[in-house]
Amino acid sequence: MKDLKATASSQTTQVCNALRPLFPGIALAVVIGLAALFLSEHYGPPVMLMALLIGMVFNPLAEESASAPGIEFASKGLLRAGVALLGVRVSMSDIASLGVWGFGTIAGLLVATILLGILMSRRDWQLGLLAGGAVGICGASAALAISSCLPRGQAMQKETLFTVVAVTAMSTLAMIIYPIVLVRLGLNESEIAFVLGASIHDVAQVVGAGLTISTETAELATLVKMVRVSLLPVVLFVLILVSSTMNTTGTRQKITLPGFLIVFFVLAVLANTGLMPEAVADGAVTVSKSFLIVAISALGAKTSLRSLATAGSQNMIRIGILTLVLFAASAISAHFLTGLS
Repeated sequence: MKDLKATASSQTTQVCNALRPLFPGIALAVVIGLAALFLSEHYGPPVMLMALLIGMVFNPLAEESASAPGIEFASKGLLRAGVALLGVRVSMSDIASLGVWGFGTIAGLLVATILLGILMSRRDWQLGLLAGGAVGICGASAALAISSCLPRGQAMQKETLFTVVAVTAMSTLAMIIYPIVLVRLGLNESEIAFVLGASIHDVAQVVGAGLTISTETAELATLVKMVRVSLLPVVLFVLILVSSTMNTTGTRQKITLPGFLIVFFVLAVLANTGLMPEAVADGAVTVSKSFLIVAISALGAKTSLRSLATAGSQNMIRIGILTLVLFAASAISAHFLTGLS
């Protein structure tokens, strides 16, 4: 009995010693995330954008040896954990409720947006996929999820941060401008709801834009938006398939799914088969959001404003063009979809 206690005590000590170097950096990222959440809830700016900007202010502190290990863990480990928990948001009932044509239209718009992003980034298809996926699926969350499946590096980290900033800014502008434009174009409420849900990047902005028209518009727009979110695992799976089968020299490699993506799929199955209690699913969504906020805070802290500025105007132009094309294509699609007019 004494030997068992001694072994347990020794293992606990080893775990604590291994985790101790992570505490300062994780604590810094958590504090930044809490500050961003406070500002978002009280003054309205997107929480992801606030976490990123506040994090960059603390870049000098994050680069210190005491904080660096925890910041690195938060920006990678917590990011992947947050993405894995997003699996509970996948809803097959939402997909079924829109019918074959509605779902097919949304999927087609998503694929077209990603392909256009890749075509606009011929020199680096990964950057085009990152931008197209963020615009076509769910903004900052999609950017973080896609980035976590791509090869890590300083360049990709910088592009991810810039994509989060750009897509969040575009989504906020869309929330304000799209309802006004769509009303002027003479679309009915169902058509407006479809366009808002199919073209605005972040869920919160979709709801906000819909509520400027009516509660019913907000509900239908959110439904369309969640169908886009439900397509995220498909995009991630295809991305892993492509990345794993071909390396930089074009040589085929063994396909290995990351553990966090497997958890994502398992949670999606549990959430859609009724095996997961609703309270657990709601809790997983909350934890996922918390992890992603802390992760983007850490990513911001790892990046200086000077290095972010070198991303150039081409990235903003790319995301802006993708946003406008998706909006126009969604409006045209809504006009021809039966059941909306």
